[in-house]
Amino acid sequence: MIRINKVSKSFDTVQAVNEVSIDVNDGELFGVIGPDGAGKTTLFRMVNSLLIPDKGQIDLWGLDPVKDYREVRKIIGYMPGKFSLYYDLSIEENLKFFATVFGTTIEENYHLIKDIYQQIEPFKKRPAGKLSGGMKQKLALSCALIHKPRLLVLDEPTTGVDAVSRREFWEMLQQLREKGITILVSTPYMDEAGMCDRVALMQNGQVHACDIPTAVTQQFDGQLLGIRSNDMYHCLLDLRQWEHCRNVYPFGEYLHYLDQRSTFELDEVNRYLKSKGHDGIELKPVHPDIEDRFIQLMHQ
Repeated sequence: MIRINKVSKSFDTVQAVNEVSIDVNDGELFGVIGPDGAGKTTLFRMVNSLLIPDKGQIDLWGLDPVKDYREVRKIIGYMPGKFSLYYDLSIEENLKFFATVFGTTIEENYHLIKDIYQQIEPFKKRPAGKLSGGMKQKLALSCALIHKPRLLVLDEPTTGVDAVSRREFWEMLQQLREKGITILVSTPYMDEAGMCDRVALMQNGQVHACDIPTAVTQQFDGQLLGIRSNDMYHCLLDLRQWEHCRNVYPFGEYLHYLDQRSTFELDEVNRYLKSKGHDGIELKPVHPDIEDRFIQLMHQ
């Protein structure tokens, strides 16, 4: 088990991580969800032994990333947010290099990367710098896995990748979890939270919720309403000025509206918007998702 206990890290006056505590179970796909600047990368670098915490402890199956950093680096596969392989080396050369660094061979652990590597193997002579975003992603994941790590740490691996490649990547993570690899992944995409076994919602260096995705969503407080009109911008402004408005924000084609009252009638909202000159009004109750819960936590 991975135990992160009251870990903090600051840079000058910026408190990047503030007393974060997380437990990750063996073989779990655990997601840290939050926007840029939430502290996800700093937290992951401390787990990886690349940064030393100001206070708190991290335990990786009995190993301390500060005292036992040499052993920790042997059991971790790390994929940073920015593509960090050698651009002038081919796919095959990059993979061989990382295998050699960890004292293994491609052949020895090919079974671990087979499903991923086979998708880019036809282009194995192509320089890494000339690969598409999705192919770079698959190569980086293959290099992170080639030494058969116990823990796979992925820092925003799908940022800047197209929707199809994102979906394929998460399918690959599900397959790796089934092979017994513990996976710690961060992402700014709230829709990816549902693909994790458990998630931690992180903002401003703190974890505000930690549970299975459905449980986090069920913690949403209030009745959420989806609203559309012919003038969405002024509809947003008018709702924000309404005395009963608790919060309202754009969400795809709709506005998501949360009232201060525990119960209210949709017709009352409709009458208010009509009094402000809106027409083409559409109102519907909506089921909150992870993003709605995250926004609610940030406004408490």
